[in-house]
Amino acid sequence: MCPFRGPLNAPLVGPSILSADFTRLGAEVRDVVREGADYIHVDIMDGHFVPNLSMGPAMCAAVRRAAPRAWIDVHLMIGNPADFIDPFVHAGANNITFHLEVERKPVALLRRIKEAGLTAGIAIKPKTPWSALAAVFPEADLFLVMSVEPGFGGQAFMRSSLPKVRAIRKRCGPLRRVEMDGGISPDTAAACRDAGCDALVAGAHVFGAPNRRAAIDAIRGVRGSRWR
Repeated sequence: MCPFRGPLNAPLVGPSILSADFTRLGAEVRDVVREGADYIHVDIMDGHFVPNLSMGPAMCAAVRRAAPRAWIDVHLMIGNPADFIDPFVHAGANNITFHLEVERKPVALLRRIKEAGLTAGIAIKPKTPWSALAAVFPEADLFLVMSVEPGFGGQAFMRSSLPKVRAIRKRCGPLRRVEMDGGISPDTAAACRDAGCDALVAGAHVFGAPNRRAAIDAIRGVRGSRWR
């Protein structure tokens, strides 16, 4: 079942493995899925588009081996996303999101991702206006609004991202996802949900929580997943 298309009953929560304990990644992924995560978010950084390095297709493949049935949401924070679509398809990704700011032909790349059998997302940084997405609205399955500058975890949530969410939600309708990433906690998640987000990426506030099920429920705003 695909959580990134169609009607939902409650917001989705996707823990970001950047905040997981990499020495026991498989167990960490299985645990958050067992505790109610709707998908697993995998952040890919190249040290050029964003000032940090993270991981590559091999890490996505490791997540797939650890949790064969999990929905894997890959977020490419890299300068050459077209070069890495096929590697992440082969690594087991279910969704690939790339940044509008780096791609000259975003519509063609969205179509290529979908032709490979995945859902396709488009992301924008905090300073990019939502109106820059005009050409891709008919094609994207997911619209990722960054509520921090991409590249590092632990940043403070930018409330200035919320008006963009409202505008995107009004334009894209209820059957496609509007995702927020950056500074998501039980407190900030409520404002995101009210603005129209139906997919929320959280790192430390899930993986670092003493009770991960309670943390996921609090971010979602209701108990339990709505798409399984």
